[in-house]
Amino acid sequence: MNAASRPDAGPIIPGFHPDPTVCRVGDDYYLACSSFEYFPGVPIFHSRDLVGWTQIGNALDRPSQLNLPPTTPSSGGIYAPTLRHHDGRFWLITSNIPHGGTLLFNTEDPAGEWSDPVRLPDVPGIDPDLAWDDDGVCWCTFAGIGQVRIDPRDGSALEKPRRIWSGTPGATYPEAPHLYRIGDLWYLLIAEGGTERGHGISVARGPAPNGPFEPCPANPILTHRGTDDPVQNTGHGDLVQAPDGSWWLVFLGVRPRGGSPGWHVLGRETFLAPVDWVDGWPVVGAPGTLPAGADGPGSLPVKERDDFDEPNLHPRWISIRNRPAAAVSLAEQPGWLTLRARGASLDELTVTFVGRRQQHHSVRVGARVDAAAGRGGLAVRLDEQHHYAVELTGGRVVVRARVGPLSQVLAERAAPAGPVVLGIRTLATGPSPDHPRQEPDVVQLGYEHPRDGFVTLAELDGRYLSTEVGGGFTGRVIGMYATEGTVRVDWYEYERLDP
Repeated sequence: MNAASRPDAGPIIPGFHPDPTVCRVGDDYYLACSSFEYFPGVPIFHSRDLVGWTQIGNALDRPSQLNLPPTTPSSGGIYAPTLRHHDGRFWLITSNIPHGGTLLFNTEDPAGEWSDPVRLPDVPGIDPDLAWDDDGVCWCTFAGIGQVRIDPRDGSALEKPRRIWSGTPGATYPEAPHLYRIGDLWYLLIAEGGTERGHGISVARGPAPNGPFEPCPANPILTHRGTDDPVQNTGHGDLVQAPDGSWWLVFLGVRPRGGSPGWHVLGRETFLAPVDWVDGWPVVGAPGTLPAGADGPGSLPVKERDDFDEPNLHPRWISIRNRPAAAVSLAEQPGWLTLRARGASLDELTVTFVGRRQQHHSVRVGARVDAAAGRGGLAVRLDEQHHYAVELTGGRVVVRARVGPLSQVLAERAAPAGPVVLGIRTLATGPSPDHPRQEPDVVQLGYEHPRDGFVTLAELDGRYLSTEVGGGFTGRVIGMYATEGTVRVDWYEYERLDP
């Protein structure tokens, strides 16, 4: 394999970017991820080396494409897309749970406008996949593991769905299927074991798209269960072949920290591993291996700042369920992001919120906020029941925390005059064998004082904003919100503090 090793096995797309799916067109790779209850949905990335990825857009950036009504629960919404290129077009199939069912989109330019959805009412469940045979027939395989031939132009089924493989005996939740023609055989890659510590990837092969399928004797071909590897919950992968003939696997994993049982706070992230072929079966290598010519694990700068001077928000900015123009504006006061309140607190499903995924364990986030005509601030959010916030209200700086059914004001102080720079810092903890319940990180919330510098009003245990505590399928998002009147944001800065 034409590849080079690297000392770490960090993610190629860090932070809440789960269920990766990838395809190659010439020398260009394109990758998409699940987005759940956030709008716009399905981030699209581009790379030339499978390691350095740039977000070029979101496939679902219009209400006509993505219906997430207030009844959509957190960790509902858009599940597990599959991205493919066929006959000169890009195709993306996904599920909107529980409202939209299976949806199919297409475009000629993945960085441009995607079509409105074609609905597939005869494709049940989640995790749909697309594959075309030599006759141009489109096969849709889905969690279960079931399959049906479809017409992608109108979404109609050409037959009744049928079960084609149940996965490894004794394993749970066969899902995330991807079907590939490789040589003379068809390979069916699936995830098993649930998306927690038991997660893994298995494979089977057969003579036709519908089998019969023979399981690999070495299944699972990837899992970190029962190991002390710093990357856990590995699974839900997709294969891609590089121009030099080498094969690679993108897959999800988490980086738990702290004591037992370990808490992951960034969500499920996207990783990369090499694949060799032995006796006609894929063998997954160490994630610390890079394609030849790749420079390093990812391309995120140390510091990113948004001054809100552009006519549109960068595609990394996401909101909860929707983003009405009446609630979020860059034009109302040029150079400022204007937020108008809808929900009265971060506990509500309709709150006005604009944030970006937390992508590193130790970060410093600041935002210059003017809340003279309202109430709002800066929050780190897992869901409606798990969030910390520092806000401006009535001339005061207030820190609020919500953990499950408990909600509390933890600190407050008179605010400096004028717009205030609010701040959140997350500081990852190191290993501590004498502290079996060591928190994964500490979250500091405060503000910049013109004379005293950064003032920490509260320092909180980060485990309560983790998936192991809050549940679900997402990760932390840090952003601005308004819960009363109008709140304006001059700038937002995200700085990675990790070594």
